[in-house]
Amino acid sequence: MQSKFAHVTTASGLKLTAAAATVGLLAACTPAEPHPQDTFFETLLAHCGNAYEGHVSLGDPELDDEWINSRIVIEVRECSENRIRIPLHVGDDHSRTWVITRTTAERELELKHDHRLEDGSHDPLTLYGGHTISVGTATQQSFPADDYSKRLFAELGYTASIDNTWIISFPDQNTFRYRLAREGREFQVDVDLTETVEAPQAPWGWEDNYQYPRARN
Repeated sequence: MQSKFAHVTTASGLKLTAAAATVGLLAACTPAEPHPQDTFFETLLAHCGNAYEGHVSLGDPELDDEWINSRIVIEVRECSENRIRIPLHVGDDHSRTWVITRTTAERELELKHDHRLEDGSHDPLTLYGGHTISVGTATQQSFPADDYSKRLFAELGYTASIDNTWIISFPDQNTFRYRLAREGREFQVDVDLTETVEAPQAPWGWEDNYQYPRARN
């Protein structure tokens, strides 16, 4: 003869099983959280076509004199599903473009610095940068120098830069931040996203939809 206690236990077990099944169904229907790198990239994409003014918020008064005393403007000039190109203008120097690429297969972001001479040709020191080695956050991504960049720095005599890490972030909804960090060196530009400005001329050597050589390794 089955005891009353055993009967209650069985009923309770059935109820728990049903509840667990319900939780499982709800979990299956819940959308996955966006990947932090996708959210970060989409935040950048939202500014496509806009130009903004920035300033040096952390730097060396002697090493960074030109930057500190020049007008700094970034322009989110060209955007596609997986690549964003951002010219960086420092006074009358239009040599720089940041290139941020999303590689979905490898699940990472890559930052490269496209440097040009005034005639539009490539500066010998160009396409250095790095790629993410962690997922980062929706508001901050870090790019340690990659092997190509380390070799380039060594070949051209910029050995201190071998340990560079570049950090791009949105410390708040009104600010875009570009930061360079290594032992004994900190440099940071904060860009005001609350007000657009007129974009300067195209950067030196600019070509729409330019295809870069693969130079990561």
